[in-house]
Amino acid sequence: MSFSFSFSGDDIEEQDNGGVEQLNQVGEKTETAAAGSQPAQAGAFPVEGKPQLPVIRHDLDTMLSLLPSKVSYDLLEVKLDDGRTISLPRRELWDVRVQLMAEDDGEEGPTEGLGVRDVKTGVYEGGFKSWESSVDLVKVLASQGYASDGNERPLRVLELGCGTALPSLSLFQSAVSVRSSSATQTSPAPAPAPLSILLADYNPSVLQLVTLPNFVLTWALQVADTEPALKEAFAREDELELTDEVKEAFRRFLPSAGITLDWISGGWSEEFVDAVYAETAQPEPSASAGTLILGAETIYSPFALESFHQTVSKILQRERARNPDRDAEALVGAKRMYFGVGGSLDDYVARARDAGALVEQLREETEGVSRGVVRCKLIAGP
Repeated sequence: MSFSFSFSGDDIEEQDNGGVEQLNQVGEKTETAAAGSQPAQAGAFPVEGKPQLPVIRHDLDTMLSLLPSKVSYDLLEVKLDDGRTISLPRRELWDVRVQLMAEDDGEEGPTEGLGVRDVKTGVYEGGFKSWESSVDLVKVLASQGYASDGNERPLRVLELGCGTALPSLSLFQSAVSVRSSSATQTSPAPAPAPLSILLADYNPSVLQLVTLPNFVLTWALQVADTEPALKEAFAREDELELTDEVKEAFRRFLPSAGITLDWISGGWSEEFVDAVYAETAQPEPSASAGTLILGAETIYSPFALESFHQTVSKILQRERARNPDRDAEALVGAKRMYFGVGGSLDDYVARARDAGALVEQLREETEGVSRGVVRCKLIAGP
C-alpha cells in the first residue's frame, strides 16, 4: 500500500481557498486585536516561495473572550509503555465546523481538513487533526519522565506546529493534577516548580479553535470536582459550557498554579525566534530550569524540514548563550518518509548532525507507517 500527501502549493491554493478564508475568520479577530491585518496573499499553510503569515504573539484574555459558549469533545485514550492509560480531551472536529458555519452566516464553504474522521494517514490536513507522531511524543514524554520533571523543577516547553497539542496537553494534564491535589491537602505541600508552555502554530485559527479549547478542557476535567464554576458546566455529556465564570476560573488557576501559557502564530523565521524571546510578564527562568522543544509531524517536506531545523537550532543556540548550564533539548517525532513530498526523519537527523547536534533515537514504530522520535541537543562547546 502506498501513501501520498495531497499537498503542494498549487493544490492548496486551488482547492482550499474557500476553506482558508473561513478558517482564518477567528484568527483574524485575534490578530486584529494584537497586530493588525495579515498579507492577503498568505495562505493557511506555509509554501516555499510564497508570502507567509506574520509572526504574532496572542493574548490569552483576548483568546478566551473569543471562545464559543460551549465546546463538544471526545477523549483520546493513549496507552503508555508502562501499561497505564491516559485520556486526553480534544475538541470535536464537527464542533469546529459548526462554529465556522455559524460565524459565516450559515453559508458552508469548503472545509478541507475538517471532516468527521481523525488521524488519517497519508493526507495533509493541517493543525486541526491529531497526527500519529504526536501520540508517539506523548508516550516518550511519559517514559522519559518529563511529566514528573515538570513538577519537580522549572520547565519551559515550546511546542512548534502544535495543532491539537497532545504532547503539551499531557504535560499540562500532569501539572494540573499535581497542583489541584496539593490544593486539597490539609497539610501544606511544597509549591510545584514553575511550568511555562509556549504553543506555536502557523495558523492562528488553529490556536483559537482547537489548541486553547483543548487546554481549557484538560483543566476542567481535572478540577471538575473541586472548582465551583464547573458545577453545572458538564451538564451534558461530552460538552463543556464555557461561561464567563468558567473562563475566569481557568484564567485565575494558571498563575496560582505557577503555570504560564503563551501563544504565537506565523511562519518559522528570525522574527519567530525573536517573538519566542520577547519580554513577557513571566520572570527569567532560573539556572535549574530546563527548556524542551517539541515537534510532531513538522518536517513533511524539504521546505518545512529546513525551516524547522533552522528554528530549533537557533532556539537551542540562544538557550546555550543565555545559560550554558541550563538543559535544552528538542524531541522530534515524524514519519521515516513522507511519500510524495520529500521530507523524512532520516533527512532531519542528518541535517541536525551536520549542524553539530547530538541526536539520539528514543522510539521507533514499525507497525503501519514507520515513525520515530529523536532527541536533539547541541554538543557542548569548549
